[in-house]
Amino acid sequence: MSEETKRQRPQTQRRRRPHTRQTTHRGVKRVLIAAVVVTVLALGVRWVLQQPYFRVQHVTVTGNVHETAAAVETALGLTSQPSMLGLNTGAMIQAAKTFPWVANASIVKHWPNSVSVSIVETHAVAVTQWQGKWTYVGATGTNLGLAPATANLPTLITPAATTWPFTATDASAVTVAATLPSAFASQVRDVVVGTNGVSLTMTTPVRFILGSTDELTAKYMAIASVIKGATLAAGDVVDVTVPTELAISGPSPH
Repeated sequence: MSEETKRQRPQTQRRRRPHTRQTTHRGVKRVLIAAVVVTVLALGVRWVLQQPYFRVQHVTVTGNVHETAAAVETALGLTSQPSMLGLNTGAMIQAAKTFPWVANASIVKHWPNSVSVSIVETHAVAVTQWQGKWTYVGATGTNLGLAPATANLPTLITPAATTWPFTATDASAVTVAATLPSAFASQVRDVVVGTNGVSLTMTTPVRFILGSTDELTAKYMAIASVIKGATLAAGDVVDVTVPTELAISGPSPH
């Protein structure tokens, strides 16, 4: 490389630097302008979506049997016509679950201003005497509220409790009531929790002692077999604690 070329290179580089800085400034300016435009557009869209036309105006509630549509709408905060944009469907589902009979719910937003609420209700598996009143017991042991004395469901009988027992200490009674097979469910009058575990009092009346809730399927099969094939007298007690070793005896206390 000649000395003349070496002397010329710095001059060329010095001439290019101003052009590079100018290009950089232009790029930064374009990015800033684009950011401002995007922000303005986003704010504009948000402002539009918060206008009255995009507030909840139509609500459809389905699947509700024990809770009224009006009560559901109020609990979910839909009666105040909130903005569609601000609806928190997760929080609304949790609000729906505060109703005793509601097991789950789904919320669908239909733009521009409609919401559909689909309720999935639980079901009662038994009734019980609670604080002097007949009360429905849900499939998960929850208190579902007042029940008629004529409800065609088994009665749960447990030791005296000062707090609702079927989601804790006496959950075994609910497990049995919720899983009774159709083969003899209609013949079960009481599901009793005693010192020996759970027992069933039939309409005959014959009593079956289940003990724990282990091996329920085998125990139910044993009960169905006894009902079908054995000659039982009123007051007989059948112990199916060990399903393969049935024991039938005369009347005994709970």
